[in-house]
Amino acid sequence: MTRLGLFGGTFDPIHNAHLRLALELKQLCQIDDMRLVPAHIPPHRSTPHCSPQQRLALLRRAVENCPQLGIDERELHRHTPSYTVDTLQELAAEVGSEVSLCLCIGGDSLVNLPTWHRWQEVFELANVIVAVRPGYELPSQGPVAQCLAQRRIDVAQLAQHERGKIAIADSSLLDISASYIRQELAARRSAQFLVPDSVWAAIVQDGLYMPTKNTKK
Repeated sequence: MTRLGLFGGTFDPIHNAHLRLALELKQLCQIDDMRLVPAHIPPHRSTPHCSPQQRLALLRRAVENCPQLGIDERELHRHTPSYTVDTLQELAAEVGSEVSLCLCIGGDSLVNLPTWHRWQEVFELANVIVAVRPGYELPSQGPVAQCLAQRRIDVAQLAQHERGKIAIADSSLLDISASYIRQELAARRSAQFLVPDSVWAAIVQDGLYMPTKNTKK
């Protein structure tokens, strides 16, 4: 069965940790098609600093030389909150039963899963792959712990399950965050080498995230 991986976020901006993690999960979990899914209106975050068009342009630059990663733009074309369950429903209807959807999230998102819109329906549509650092302590009580007790499998078992399971994947998780990059740029410090060279060139050229330019074009 073909596996379609979805790695969502605001990508404000896209950076090397995003890209490396998506690539690692694609390889580790044998995902055939790994897509970055930029959110238009993130339900659990403040409004992104850059417009959807600007963030998408940076994403396209970031993956232009990486055929292993693609972009799914559907959430940017919605004018409602970017709920993951809506995206999964759309994709499930498009790809049919021969494709297994794999939602890739981090450990922080796992902990907050019960706050997601219709979160339990996610498992009716996809497997969830959680990227954590080795030694990460999973929740031991509460709804997430109960969910893990019922649904957890090893990464190697993903091929046996079309949907409804949680796989914990150890990952390197580079210590880079978009908020740190924005902070550095706001302070007029360089963020070079935290993002791909092509993304850095665009940030400098357009003055994105810098205090002297308006990023809402």
